Formats: sequence, structure tokens, C-alpha cells
Amino acid sequence: MTSVVSIHGTTPAEIFQTGLENIEAIESVAAVVRWRDGRVSAGWSNAPAAEVALMVAALEEKLRREVISDLEL
Repeated sequence: MTSVVSIHGTTPAEIFQTGLENIEAIESVAAVVRWRDGRVSAGWSNAPAAEVALMVAALEEKLRREVISDLEL
């Protein structure tokens, strides 16, 4: 499974700055926006749809494991 590093609490500017500093290490990018009214829109991605789906699955798996870990305390 893909390694997922949490960027919770990081500002979009910090994310993009880190990306620019490490551009040679980035294979693909996907951006999504959740609006205050609850809408979610895909902003842009240079990754094929299947790869975006894998990114989402990796994030979902990480969050699921964190929740299960929290419940087991």
C-alpha cells in the first residue's frame, strides 16, 4: 500500500511551496476543493482517473486505520 503522510493543518501555500521545492520527486498531483456549502469540486489533476482513485483509496485506508486505532484505546 502507498505511504500516506498527513498534511492536516498545513496551509495550501505551504503544500505548494513544499511541492515547488521538491518538484523533481513528484509524479502526479490531484487537487480537490470542499466549499463551505458542502460542495466538493475537483480542481485539477495531471494523473489518470485510476491513479486518482488509488490516491483516494490510500487516504481512506489511512483514515480508517487511525479511527480503528482510536477506538481500541
